[in-house]
Amino acid sequence: MKEQQGIVFVVSVAIIHRDKVLIIKENKASARNRWNYPSGRVEYGEDIMDAARREAKEETGYDIRLTSTTGVYNFTSSTKQQVVLFHFMGEIIGGSLRLDPTEIADACWILPGELSNSDVLELRDREVMMQITNNVISKKVYPLTLFHSKL
Repeated sequence: MKEQQGIVFVVSVAIIHRDKVLIIKENKASARNRWNYPSGRVEYGEDIMDAARREAKEETGYDIRLTSTTGVYNFTSSTKQQVVLFHFMGEIIGGSLRLDPTEIADACWILPGELSNSDVLELRDREVMMQITNNVISKKVYPLTLFHSKL
């Protein structure tokens, strides 16, 4: 009988600046050299929006304000984990680009349409990234009140 590992709760953020989105190139063994939105696991007891702001800061150095969400995505990751991902849109309110080389190898600003049309970039969990990117491009977003009644 196969051992069940449980569900992993993850947040990710499309940080938008001058019509471009920031993507990061991961440097962790499980996803080395794959491009992704800044993202990470929700810590036990942590609010998902706080987790999104924390992960954005840890992976990029930027302080962000969450502006909306593209939704919740349920999928099996490239590492074979069951993931529930909460994806947010955000904008920079402070900080500067600062990468921790133990986790992030590189970062770049790209037009969402270029990301959507790129077969060159090796993306982490490509299918869900394309679904999120298409929602970003089409501005299919929802208010943050989906997650909180008080903001």
